[in-house]
Amino acid sequence: MHRNDLLSKLCNYREHWPDEATMTDRLISFVERHTDCFERSLSVGHITGSAWLVNKAGTHVLLTHHRKLNAWLQLGGHADGNTDILDAALQEAREESGLPDLEPISTDIFDIDIHLIPARKNEPEHDHHDIRFAFRCTGSEEYAVSNESHDLAWGTINHLDEYTTDESMLRMARKWLNR
Repeated sequence: MHRNDLLSKLCNYREHWPDEATMTDRLISFVERHTDCFERSLSVGHITGSAWLVNKAGTHVLLTHHRKLNAWLQLGGHADGNTDILDAALQEAREESGLPDLEPISTDIFDIDIHLIPARKNEPEHDHHDIRFAFRCTGSEEYAVSNESHDLAWGTINHLDEYTTDESMLRMARKWLNR
C-alpha cells in the first residue's frame, strides 16, 4: 500500500507521455517487484526524487555540479524510506540549494529516468529510478552550495546544452519550454 501513490502517479505519467512508455513500464515493474524500493539498502537500485527547480521567472533551472558524478544535473537524491516522493524531492532540493522558499508547480511527475550509478567504494553499481518534479523558487534565489556539490548555477533553460549533453536533462528542458 505504501507504493500505491507512486504507482498511480506513474500510470498518469504514462498516459501523458506515451512515447516514454517503455521506461515508465520498467519503472512501474521495479516498484511492483520491490516492497523496499524506497530504501537505499536495496542494492540493485532504488527510488530517488529529483527537482527541476526554476527561478521565479521560469527562465533558469538550478543545476548542481555533482561531486560524486562530476556532471551538471538537477538537484535530488535518495528517498531514504520516504514513500512521499514529492516530499523527498522537495527535501533534497532544499538541502542541496539552501533555498527554503520552494513550491511544487504540480503534484504530477514532471519526468522520470533510470540511470546506472557506477560502483564506488563498498557500493556496487546500481540503478537510480528517478522520479522528477517541477518546483519554483518563490523567495530569494541566492543559493548555498552544499557538500554534495562542486558548485551550483542557474542555467538558462533554452541554452542548457552549454552545461550538459545528458539526454534526460535536455528532455526536461524541452518539456519545460513546450509546456
